Amino acid sequence: MSTITNPTKVITGKETRWSYANIWEPKSINGGAPKYSVSLIIPKSDTITVGKVKAAIKAAYEEGAAKLKGNGKSVPTLASMKIPLRDGDIERPDDDAYENAYFINANSSTAPGVVDAACNPVLSRGDVYSGVYGRASIAFYAFNSNGNRGIACGLQNLQLIKEGKPLGGRASAESDFATDDDDDDFLA
Repeated sequence: MSTITNPTKVITGKETRWSYANIWEPKSINGGAPKYSVSLIIPKSDTITVGKVKAAIKAAYEEGAAKLKGNGKSVPTLASMKIPLRDGDIERPDDDAYENAYFINANSSTAPGVVDAACNPVLSRGDVYSGVYGRASIAFYAFNSNGNRGIACGLQNLQLIKEGKPLGGRASAESDFATDDDDDDFLA
């Protein structure tokens, strides 16, 4: 049985880190339609995933040529367009989580499927936070809306692989209360 592959679809590597994970409830950004979203932080050392993403962006550009052309005389070059693969060293130089990494903001109007490493549904929302590692199923597509043209990234499904240090400086409850450091009985 042959499988049809979608050249605009990518499944990221296991070292992809999730940030700004709004995957349980859709969120409106700047008054737009509410969407589910996640920022995928991909280490530059993951050349396989980066290569797949670049190839999928090129495929989306080629598939969407007519849409990108719109009423113009020609299709703008891919290099002149807004694309979703962004360089963390350039765009987020003060954020250590984005150091030596690319990032992609993926979103969808429908909720992504979320499974664990064994492909069982993730039921506890607390298991997913900014800083976890996991794979993402994403698809790229061309857009041309109100003069804005480019390639966007749609979020499909997520696979939680392992825990990571929470991003944003917030400590976990376990680490806050792990010591026996009693400051006297404050109720006495």
